[in-house]
Amino acid sequence: MAEYKLILPSMGEGVMEATIISWLYNEGDMVKEDDSVVEIATDKVDSDVPTPVSGKIVKILKQKDEVAKIGEAIAILEIEGEGSASTEVAPVADAQPDAETLKTIEEPLQVAAAVALSGDLNLSPLVKSIVQQENISETELKTIKGSGLENRITKEDILAYVANRGNQAAPAPVAAAPVQEAPKAAVPTAPVTPIAVAAGDEIIPMDRMRKIIAENMVKAKQIAPHVTSFIETDVTNVVKWRAKNKAAFEKREGEKLTFMPIFVKAIVKAIQDFPMINVSISGENIIKKKNINIGMATALPDGNLIVPVIKNADQLSLSGLAKAINDLAYRARNKKLRPEDTQGATYTISNVGSFGNLMGTPIIPQPQVAILAIGAIVKKPAVLETEDGDVIAIRNLMFMSHSYDHRVVDGSLGGMMLKHVHDYLENWDLNTEI
Repeated sequence: MAEYKLILPSMGEGVMEATIISWLYNEGDMVKEDDSVVEIATDKVDSDVPTPVSGKIVKILKQKDEVAKIGEAIAILEIEGEGSASTEVAPVADAQPDAETLKTIEEPLQVAAAVALSGDLNLSPLVKSIVQQENISETELKTIKGSGLENRITKEDILAYVANRGNQAAPAPVAAAPVQEAPKAAVPTAPVTPIAVAAGDEIIPMDRMRKIIAENMVKAKQIAPHVTSFIETDVTNVVKWRAKNKAAFEKREGEKLTFMPIFVKAIVKAIQDFPMINVSISGENIIKKKNINIGMATALPDGNLIVPVIKNADQLSLSGLAKAINDLAYRARNKKLRPEDTQGATYTISNVGSFGNLMGTPIIPQPQVAILAIGAIVKKPAVLETEDGDVIAIRNLMFMSHSYDHRVVDGSLGGMMLKHVHDYLENWDLNTEI
């Protein structure tokens, strides 16, 4: 018999560690090749880790709620065969931080400087992004006591420091300077008002994902001044085209044909018309994105929300978009997404119509600058202009709302972008091939 070290695998650029959520097997249990043996959580997504070999779990090295680094052994298996005292997979290449995939905010130019400044502090990419955004100096960082492995500063540590930063004494200057800038005033924080709990009220602690969603939504609203434009669109041609093609497409591809690939196609074309909507902000710089990666807000069975990403959506046909969307939606709802599946979005779409809602005002996910919400498709009487005059007909109508970051997207750009999506959908060609 030989020992095999089960290694925490690489999970995409920017992901350096993961937290153990739960073990699906106990010590002494037999597992088969490709069995999922442990559930893990990153800042991006929850997922399972399968074993590449069959054998018996003889030692669990990382317990529930403990953090493991990429490439670190999390369990030891006993497997058939002769050999050295331990056998393990090939070394995992160190994942290099990628500013484009940082969770909270993307600042490619300034984050690079922060990485160089704080490299000896062993900060994760997420912590580095917060450090840069909050302008935390290396001197300040060295005053923070980390609660992570080997006293590493975690996301919770840095957020707690930021929350109490205004109440802390400033670090002593390294050397006297002839001219000193006036210190910036601390940003006031709203006092937390205790909530009265009455008899019979139920207190439900937030789960890990809900805490992350809450933090991201608050930060997104604090960072970006939101403006929202609305438009009502006649999607009768889209409805007719889908009805005509969905059965043949499912028979040919084994895939459902939803409305979403059509909406994404129209968004991609509009982004190509207005590329300055496909940007991010880095300090006083605008980062114009080369790739068009569409985030797709997806509701999960547990009530939480996740945004898998259709990478290079502009390079996919309608058929390719349908397959990519179905695959991501299925894996999102079945906890099969990989961390890289939720990274790198440059623009997001949210289908509030799937809940029967006519419209919504979505929050812009950082570091993007815009998000489109599509409402329910409803049959209504509408006025049509014809050669013989105006007539009233039953049409399929849908509201769309476009929220955009007014720091870089003015009403003209945000409104024209929305109007182009509207035009592409209203003029959808019934003879479009798929």
